[in-house]
Amino acid sequence: MQPLFVSATGTNVGKTHTTLQLIKGFGEIGIRIGVFKPIETGVKGLPHDASLLLEACSKYNPAFASLTPIDTTAYTFALPAAPFCADTMHEISIDHILQKYHQLSNLCDLLLIEGAGGLMVPITKEYKMIDLAKDLNAKMLLVTPSRLGCINDTLLSMEALKNRNIHFEWCVNLYEDKISFEKVSQPFYDAVFPGWWNIQTGLNRFISGYSL
Repeated sequence: MQPLFVSATGTNVGKTHTTLQLIKGFGEIGIRIGVFKPIETGVKGLPHDASLLLEACSKYNPAFASLTPIDTTAYTFALPAAPFCADTMHEISIDHILQKYHQLSNLCDLLLIEGAGGLMVPITKEYKMIDLAKDLNAKMLLVTPSRLGCINDTLLSMEALKNRNIHFEWCVNLYEDKISFEKVSQPFYDAVFPGWWNIQTGLNRFISGYSL
């Protein structure tokens, strides 16, 4: 199955929360699921997000149960910043990330790849998270917030994906400003994107359609 790259309009939008729900949903319909967190920053000890993803994945795929969180990442850095900034020793090699991707892909039917930050977060000086998604030939699930300003963030991210000809779906993580969202943002989505959905109510339908 074509890998699925989970990205967002920015940091703290809900990528890990969404990926955990995807692991559960795909796993419960019998898909041998795998996880890959290419880069995680702000790491002291074990990478937090990678640990959560691996714990969830191991329940559905024995091949991942023998791995450690470090095995499911290519790079971890202590500084909580964009990978390019966190990589103070300039260690990052895109080839190493791709090699790790192929290793993990061989252990599953569907690899879920969780990005860091938003689409335009720099991995190196000239290579961004969106470029990695493109090079992995992955489908994209763009997670957007429900807070004030989400329309602008959503449209900008969509424009970037379209410019690179990356197939994507998008959903709202309805966890911030939930009451005001219905008035300040939802009317635009209803008018322009009548099929829009949120992860709280639409994720199972997405999973079912993806697995066909």
